[in-house]
Amino acid sequence: MKFALCNEVLQNLSIEDSFSKIAEIGYQGVEIAPFTLQDNPLEIGEKDADRCIEAAKSAGIEIVGLHWLMAKTEGLHLTHPDEQMRKAASEYLQKLTKMTSQMGGSIMVLGSPQQRNLEPGTVYEDAFARAVTIIREVCDLAGELGVTLAMEPLSPVETSFLASCQEARRFIAAVNRPACRMHLDMKAMAHEPAGTIATIYDHRWEVAHFHGNDVNHRGPGQGPTNLDVVADTLKEIKYNGWVSVEPFDYHPTPEECARISLKNLQKSFSD
Repeated sequence: MKFALCNEVLQNLSIEDSFSKIAEIGYQGVEIAPFTLQDNPLEIGEKDADRCIEAAKSAGIEIVGLHWLMAKTEGLHLTHPDEQMRKAASEYLQKLTKMTSQMGGSIMVLGSPQQRNLEPGTVYEDAFARAVTIIREVCDLAGELGVTLAMEPLSPVETSFLASCQEARRFIAAVNRPACRMHLDMKAMAHEPAGTIATIYDHRWEVAHFHGNDVNHRGPGQGPTNLDVVADTLKEIKYNGWVSVEPFDYHPTPEECARISLKNLQKSFSD
């Protein structure tokens, strides 16, 4: 199993210093949040990708891809009735797809609940159809460039759209593009009725990427979920992708959280 760190954990450091620290801690890869590259993510471009390429090369780590794709953006939305906002979302996601390919990454995790939540009065199936259209456009390009767009089902406390793995499965089927796959997140799966382990097993054929964290928003092994059982289940389904650490509560400090999370993953996957 290969382990990566989501770079916003060390966003207090420069890109160069954070990538170096990620490698020093022992991670093999880095997963990048666009808002760490520019205050306004809409302004990121090829120069930012080149900077990440050089930083990763210098540190000796791989770039996994991107996540938090639309976080901290304005004027774009997946399900909004405004056609211009949806067009802007499609164009931006296609730009990120090209950047991911440029950096040698292969995964884009689409979470970003604020940019997909239903607007008041929106009929769910209308929103569903709008989002399907956008994601098809993005996945047509992603498929050409060897990038997978991994849809992230979140919990109902986080979003009103694709708030379960079952609904994400329905969405992926509707998109019907090879580049559109499933992303699983430990924090979100803790809210699934079947529970984390059954959910992983049920979606074993669809999962393309995995985030390690927990329902308490800390790193893997820092919460109530049994990480040993999660690791055993991923090994049982023969998952061979990345496990990226994505905490939200960096306890006790960002660097220590990163170190503790990696040690926990290494122990659980080696047992």
